[in-house]
Amino acid sequence: MFDWVHQVPILSIVCYVPLIGALFVVFFMKGSNGAAIKKFATGVVTLDFFLSLPLWFEFDPQGALFQFRESLPWIASLGVRYEFGVDGIAMLLVLLTTLLGPLAFLSSWSAIKEREKEYYVFMLLLQTGMLGVFMAMDFFLFYVFWEVMLLPMYFVIGVWGGPRKLYAAIKFFLYTLVGSVLMLLGILALYFYNSTGLFGYEGLGNPRSFFIPQFHEIGLSLPPELQFWIFLAFFVGFAIKVPMFPFHTWLPDAHVEAPTAGSVILAGVLLKMGTYGFVRFSLPILPHATWELLPWMVGLSIVGIVYGALVAMAQKDMKKLVAYSSVSHLGFVMLGMFALNPAGINGSVLQMINHGLSTGALFLLVGVIYERRHTRLIADYGGISSKMPAFATVFLIITMASIGLPTLNGFVGEFTILVGAFHRVWWWAVWGALGIVLGAAYMLWMYQRVFFGPMTNPENEDLKDLNGRELLYLMPLVILCFWIGLYPKPFFRAMEKPVDYVVEIVEAAQQTTMAVTEEPEAVRLPEAAPGQ
Repeated sequence: MFDWVHQVPILSIVCYVPLIGALFVVFFMKGSNGAAIKKFATGVVTLDFFLSLPLWFEFDPQGALFQFRESLPWIASLGVRYEFGVDGIAMLLVLLTTLLGPLAFLSSWSAIKEREKEYYVFMLLLQTGMLGVFMAMDFFLFYVFWEVMLLPMYFVIGVWGGPRKLYAAIKFFLYTLVGSVLMLLGILALYFYNSTGLFGYEGLGNPRSFFIPQFHEIGLSLPPELQFWIFLAFFVGFAIKVPMFPFHTWLPDAHVEAPTAGSVILAGVLLKMGTYGFVRFSLPILPHATWELLPWMVGLSIVGIVYGALVAMAQKDMKKLVAYSSVSHLGFVMLGMFALNPAGINGSVLQMINHGLSTGALFLLVGVIYERRHTRLIADYGGISSKMPAFATVFLIITMASIGLPTLNGFVGEFTILVGAFHRVWWWAVWGALGIVLGAAYMLWMYQRVFFGPMTNPENEDLKDLNGRELLYLMPLVILCFWIGLYPKPFFRAMEKPVDYVVEIVEAAQQTTMAVTEEPEAVRLPEAAPGQ
């Protein structure tokens, strides 16, 4: 049905359709009103979503690791090529990005009233930057897209955000920029070691290249000491983006001040770039350092799970509560990933998708009630389910998805992560289970205070229920929550091969390390003298 996909550069088309749309708005819609611009921009990202669907239908789980490959020469002197490709993990994240785009744009129709042209241009540029990060197979290209998506989000928060928008935007920018610079140093260290040697280490002598699969192949041969420092450089860049404890402090401010669509994209996609970076780069390229730093990674993940949940429970602002819940949920994702077994990493990747769906929906729902009452304080509500029954129903479904109720998506991801964690170290799973209990506590307590009980605030008497546009952008997320909860097999099949590939590399690194450390000193053979 979609055979044509293999005859065209489908990844480039999907990546650059939003960019073309942004340029069209800038140069050809100068005199257009806001209504025309927002409809056109929403149409562009909706078209992009439908263009990305063939990736799902034509992806072969048993085929090559990276599929839909595109390769062109670019900066020959540096070995930089224009390389696009996706494996099962990247393909799922690309589809998540193209899905959340139209939903976020639709939510902006009534929320954004000023400088609409600039807003939709920045949102379209952001879409291209995020898609490029997941598609890039060249480190240089990856870094370009990583930086491209930083500026649009900075302006979305800083121009269209809340009262403390400049503080939140600058904090977001500085945190991310520091992480990006350190990540660049790690990329350059890999590049120079691979081709020429670095800091006294003998290089492998490969042709100069930023090709990511090539670095996967040399991961086991990288000196452990060099891996350690490169892992730390990558760690800061990715941990800030996740965000892991204690690098999370920019997130609540950014979420609270960002407009609804900005929060949806930030929680749904941008945070996944950090977790994607760990599973795509840190684990397969730096497996020895992964094992060396495993206790620290798991420790920070567990602290993030419990700390994020406890702080979320203390919040009075609904949006800030959901923001701190992301710290807890992403800690859960990292715990599964660093279980370093198929169950843990499968659950981790699926939970990336689940978090994008459920938390994105929560921010959309908070945005709905904020537009009606212009307050997000939990104390300003109570008993509104009688006035907004459809809204209360959708909010309840998404709440249950977020806390992991069986038949909904959160349960599948959390259960798989717990299985993987238990197989590695049983008490990791105990801490993870505590995070689930705390998550249920703060989400249900918030829901009870907002929707149940007597309606004591007279300003809530005239609340209107969900309209057709709001149902249109909420229902796809509800449907997907049930789909993954009831039939997750297609998602697990898509990620099976790349997950097995990563596990194979890290297990080989562990066996190599154990063989070296367990070998008795007396039976080690001396090195042969020159000429022998």
